[in-house]
Amino acid sequence: GIRSMVENGAYCPDILVQSAAANAALNAFNKELLASHLRSCVANDIREGHDEVIDELVATLQKLMK
Repeated sequence: GIRSMVENGAYCPDILVQSAAANAALNAFNKELLASHLRSCVANDIREGHDEVIDELVATLQKLMK
């Protein structure tokens, strides 16, 4: 949708608002996915003694916070 707005010469502030909305939606999705991952995969790995999952989680969070 945003690409077609750009291609069709839409008003820049309108494109910016749509871009911000898309970013907000992706951020909301990422938060839910991360919470689900923590509750399931990470919790299970820690219970099973696979503490290396913590290093993986830290690396993932560092990438997300760039």
